[in-house]
Amino acid sequence: MSKQTPPTIDPIAAQRWQQAPANESPWLHEEVAQRMQERLEWIKVQPANWVHWQPLRGGLQAHGLITQRYPKAACTVLETSEVAVERAAKTLVTPRWKPQAWLQPKTSVVTQVDQPAQMLWSNMALHMAADPQGLMAQWHQALAVDGFLMFSCLGPDTLKELQTLYKSLGWPAPAHEFTDMHDWGDMLMGAGFAEPVMDVERITLTFETPERLLQELRGLGRNLHTGRFAALRGRGWHRQLLQALAQQPLQLSFEVIYGHAFKPAPRLSVSAHSEISLDSMRASLARGRGKAV
Repeated sequence: MSKQTPPTIDPIAAQRWQQAPANESPWLHEEVAQRMQERLEWIKVQPANWVHWQPLRGGLQAHGLITQRYPKAACTVLETSEVAVERAAKTLVTPRWKPQAWLQPKTSVVTQVDQPAQMLWSNMALHMAADPQGLMAQWHQALAVDGFLMFSCLGPDTLKELQTLYKSLGWPAPAHEFTDMHDWGDMLMGAGFAEPVMDVERITLTFETPERLLQELRGLGRNLHTGRFAALRGRGWHRQLLQALAQQPLQLSFEVIYGHAFKPAPRLSVSAHSEISLDSMRASLARGRGKAV
């Protein structure tokens, strides 16, 4: 784990959330993925292969949208456990005995990326990571030189209605603190990425009942705050929460951050006395002659 970790995220709780089974992608995640894939219009590179990072939670429908956009690109799907790998394979991989599979690029489902790809797609995962810089390092390693990263996550204005409600009731925070997009940009640079571009939008969801609001929250994540209530909540607390929610507009605000960045070629290290191989020099000169896309 890197030295600069989010101060309000409990690493053990984050690990348990990662290992918990994901039954389906939340509606909000699918909506964000739909909006993020529209941003691929800005990038003219057509990847020959790409990595889909944890699509069971990030968005299964989004997988189809990207496959349609890049029909000739092979895909590596990464999940967190063998159980998740099996579930993702059943959903995303066309059986080889079906004729349509013969004409499709290969899709493999793994727990570790072995071959670097030209695009890595991660939707709504970064804000739940106890070690975001470590996660970015994994992304960087999974990308080929000149490959690009597309990601989304939640920002600090997320769940402000719930934050205000919990504070008024004297309860600990309902969620850990979310990171600002400028800090994400700095971390990307620190992880070795180049030209990070960030933008943000706000989405407000409304609900018919307090029960439906809480159901949506359970699908989106868990409270990873180190200062969260340490024991189990009782039925009385749950009734109080439902009553408090019913006395205010049933809505939740989400600050959604979108980002993309490129993996540049490693810089040649030069000191007072340096030895640079001929192959490294040739590769560097070849990249310098290449045209930007």
